[in-house]
Amino acid sequence: MRALMFRGPMAIAWEEIETPKLLESRDALVRPIAVARCDLDPAIAIGLYPMPAPFVMGHEMVGEVVAVGEAISNVHLGDKVIVPFQLSCMTCAPCLRGHTNACVNVPSGTAFGLGPHGGVDLGGALAELVRVPWADVMLIPLPEGIDPVVAAGIPDNVSDGYRCVAAPLAERPGAPVLVVGGLAPSVGLYAVMAAIALGAEKVLYVDDDASRLELAAEVGAEVMNAKGQWADVKLEQKFPIVVDANVLDAGRNFALRSVEPCGVCTSVSGGASSESNIPLQSMYLKGIRYEIGRVHACATARPVLGLVSSGALDPARIVSKVVPFSEAVDGMTLPVTKVVFVNDFV
Repeated sequence: MRALMFRGPMAIAWEEIETPKLLESRDALVRPIAVARCDLDPAIAIGLYPMPAPFVMGHEMVGEVVAVGEAISNVHLGDKVIVPFQLSCMTCAPCLRGHTNACVNVPSGTAFGLGPHGGVDLGGALAELVRVPWADVMLIPLPEGIDPVVAAGIPDNVSDGYRCVAAPLAERPGAPVLVVGGLAPSVGLYAVMAAIALGAEKVLYVDDDASRLELAAEVGAEVMNAKGQWADVKLEQKFPIVVDANVLDAGRNFALRSVEPCGVCTSVSGGASSESNIPLQSMYLKGIRYEIGRVHACATARPVLGLVSSGALDPARIVSKVVPFSEAVDGMTLPVTKVVFVNDFV
């Protein structure tokens, strides 16, 4: 079958690889229909985020079930499904607590579209077929009437933006939210959309990219242009809930400075390097709670899908470009906020 293979920085091409097969009774084979470009994918493609190669790219997918193992009874041929990007058994203690990124039955970090990053290469979504283990608990039915392009980002980036604000807003209903945009472009904007959908009284989006500022304003946020001078940006207020989607140290430190005493800052990334300096002493004095970690994709995708189904959240509003699979090599590095690839190989 054809698959989009990453072999190193700027070395991406469609190749013929072995077609996956059902290996276990709880497996399913899924034909990707729509695959969203994760914010991490362009960084991998150009070498900004080094990854061991080779592997098949793509991990935000909606697909059609084309084969199921003999133990599968709740998923049927022809079903349209969302595939959370992390592999989770949904039966171990962490999964039952909703901590599905920490499933004890797979090596840490196991995910589609990231090769051996987590110890197990599951293949990737930019391919003609994907094998999904534990399909009876992994696959989420796509409701009738929802376009796969709309839902394609739910497996990762949409859910990531949602989790940054959902729990803090549950603790402080209606509280104002600050989102600091940057190198996690779509996650920051999805956090804006989720905060509005969940009833935040005010959402301020600060970034130094004009196109993202325009998108944030279009979905209902107040906006401020940082103009790249993060150390000099002054806000009229501190915020109880802050999202750091900037990734770089200067933007992250601005986010931390902007948290009110005893507020919370959620980071969507571990930063651009293996080590970062954070202002722990000032955070200690203010009592800031700093949360960092990967989204619990399998657990979080379901409430996100509920918001999308209700019309409260429309991920397609920040999709910049829809690109056929056949043009995915160029589409992987397009300088836009969000790309969705659609399968034109059938």
